[in-house]
Amino acid sequence: MDPMEVAVTQITSPEAASEADPGRRERKKQRTRDALFEAAMELFAAKGYDRTAVHEITDAVDVSERTFFRYFASKEDLLLSFIRDGAAAFATALAARPAEEEPLTAARHALQTSILDLHGSAGSLTAYLAAMRLIDSTPTLLAAYLRSVHDHDDEIIEVLARREGVDPVADRRPRVLAAVIGALVFLANKDWQASDTESPEDLAAAFDAYADAVLPALAGHWT
Repeated sequence: MDPMEVAVTQITSPEAASEADPGRRERKKQRTRDALFEAAMELFAAKGYDRTAVHEITDAVDVSERTFFRYFASKEDLLLSFIRDGAAAFATALAARPAEEEPLTAARHALQTSILDLHGSAGSLTAYLAAMRLIDSTPTLLAAYLRSVHDHDDEIIEVLARREGVDPVADRRPRVLAAVIGALVFLANKDWQASDTESPEDLAAAFDAYADAVLPALAGHWT
């Protein structure tokens, strides 16, 4: 084949085009990642988390176990990655809130934004709810989830401190509020899982209801 024809073939072939287009490569990676997650959730629901092996997840997607481990360190990591995406979306939304908003108000609005952005579609919302129910019913996953939330507190602390212009080491308030936000999200998730509705607005409303109870719970007697 003429060298020019070889060059044209390489440029116009789907594989070469994919390699030359970073956006296409990232979309392909995301599709594989999503497919692994969806297959895992179906198997967890059918067989149980503990009885599902990694090779069964990869067989369902028709990829190698090596491919699985390029995306996730373990089954636990696969499940918690979905939750970490939510934490990252919240931190991004919090950093983007107007500077004049008080910290708790900014957190409330940021959570609403991140919930709607990340879980606005029915498919992702159903997956999130299924993941949270599985975590809540599996002691090892619940422990890992709580550890993951704690590990991501630093990001929220830094965002809060930067918004308010304080030193996150010397000033305890960003750490206190980050801990409160984490607890409110956990409680809101519990209520949302127990409800008959699955809309993102209901999860945001549950968080707001708990946020409204923070100051009354801390100040004075309750009777």
